[in-house]
Amino acid sequence: MGKRKEKDAGGMVQKQTLYMAILVSITFGFMVGAMYTSFKLAGDAPVVRQQAAPNKNVNSQEMSAEIGSRILKLEQFLKENPDNVDSWIQLGNLFFDTNRFGDAIEAYQKSLALKPGNPGVLTDMGVMYRRNKNPKKAIETFDLAIAARPAFETARFNKGVVLMHDMNDIAGGIRAWEELVEVNPMAKAPNGELVNFLVERMKQQQ
Repeated sequence: MGKRKEKDAGGMVQKQTLYMAILVSITFGFMVGAMYTSFKLAGDAPVVRQQAAPNKNVNSQEMSAEIGSRILKLEQFLKENPDNVDSWIQLGNLFFDTNRFGDAIEAYQKSLALKPGNPGVLTDMGVMYRRNKNPKKAIETFDLAIAARPAFETARFNKGVVLMHDMNDIAGGIRAWEELVEVNPMAKAPNGELVNFLVERMKQQQ
């Protein structure tokens, strides 16, 4: 019986490995969190923040010092101007860029308390929850972004990624992407492939 269990488990691992190979090939940027706070898909409003290309003439220490200085200035400004929504978002973005997940979430929450329902901020916060090893909260936050703006494709795509990759819910991830295709049949993944084609590929592997 032990051998049978081992065989069954092995079969499951092989199947999941295949799913993960597909996911890695289309969502690498999301998983490493290096290039985008969240994906910019075809037809999305330009609210998704893309990190600026690094200046080759500036070394990492100088860049870290510059970001640290900007964080300190923003924190000081916000002590005197706690109702400045844009500054809370900027602070959250800087924390995002420096992998300070908890601080980024807190800053985003402050901005949302002042101006609720910003789908871009909610999506970025969802990415932070995911990278802070809280995929359930990430899904809840993506859902808030979708509720705030049903046509916001970025949150829908990222929701599918987290469901499949972090929560091992392949069927749920496929449903999230199918709902994205309903919103925009021409929605594309970061590699330029139509999400509709990805959905069909994933279904064929089930």
